[in-house]
Amino acid sequence: MYKTLSEWFHRYLSDPQAVVLTFILIFGFAIIIYMGEMLMPALAALVIAYLLESVVRFMQTRNAKRIRAVILVFSTFTAFLIFFFGGIVPLVSSQLTEFLKEVPTYLGAAQQALLQIPEHVPYVSDAQIREILDEVNKEIASFGQQLLTGTLESIPGILTVIVYAILVPLLVFFFLKDKDAILKWCFSFLPKQRDLMSGVWEEVDQQIGNYVRGKVWEILIVGVATYIVFVIFGLKYALLLSALVGLSVLIPYIGATVVSLPVAAIAYFQWGVNSDFWYLMMAYFVVQALDGNVLVPLLFQKVVNLHPVAIIVSILVFGGIWGFWGVFFAIPLATLVNALLTAWPRIGNEEPLSG
Repeated sequence: MYKTLSEWFHRYLSDPQAVVLTFILIFGFAIIIYMGEMLMPALAALVIAYLLESVVRFMQTRNAKRIRAVILVFSTFTAFLIFFFGGIVPLVSSQLTEFLKEVPTYLGAAQQALLQIPEHVPYVSDAQIREILDEVNKEIASFGQQLLTGTLESIPGILTVIVYAILVPLLVFFFLKDKDAILKWCFSFLPKQRDLMSGVWEEVDQQIGNYVRGKVWEILIVGVATYIVFVIFGLKYALLLSALVGLSVLIPYIGATVVSLPVAAIAYFQWGVNSDFWYLMMAYFVVQALDGNVLVPLLFQKVVNLHPVAIIVSILVFGGIWGFWGVFFAIPLATLVNALLTAWPRIGNEEPLSG
């Protein structure tokens, strides 16, 4: 046992810089786990500033002064936020409200369709269908009660959103404007000999940066493409559904499968199983196929592809730790871990799980 531990320590932690980096990582994860909710505005602003920094650097390569580039990029970002929260969000909210009003009608139609199953499938009895419907009705009633309770409890959350709407843009601006000063202050706490940390940061910066920027473009492209398809076919709640489809790309494999269900359900309740239904679903799956086979390879050609097992495990692990936000950031965090494993000094030829 001692020999095994000694060999493992010699393989991965024989470099003093690796030991220091290990403590920094443990300290950083501890802060996020225990103080993540408190620091959420700063973390959100840090992610946004990280995204906008690439645009600022691009403008600097075109001989623009940093302060001017920061002001222009931040102004554009602020205009986008105003357009998004002032234009897109109210429309999505309106469609969501309209959908919730029609849910009882959809449920009634679904129950009638289920009651007709015994006429076509002799192995299913009417009593079994009614038993299933009773259980579904109980779950719906329970969900409605939870929704009402959650609505009443969401008033403090609205105040939190207002605070975030003020703090996050301010933090983004100062993170961009004073980037060099902030980094200099952070580096003052690190050892002077930090070649390993610099190498790890370069690897992480390349992988995470490419992934996050690629995902932002993928969300926009897939969301806009599906919105155009839904509008052409006249599907109800086109903006709401296309927003869900765009966000679904954040969870590979699982997201596309789950979001296809409401798309098919709304199309079924609107048209039934006719030619319009099948044409819409064919066009929708064409968009999904183009996303997986053309857009993803184009956007993520410089990113290390994670193995499907690594992706699913990361969703389970980080989702179990941080809930929705853990699922939301599962792939970037898995990419971070993979980048660390790739850059970490070792004796041997072990490779991180990727595919």
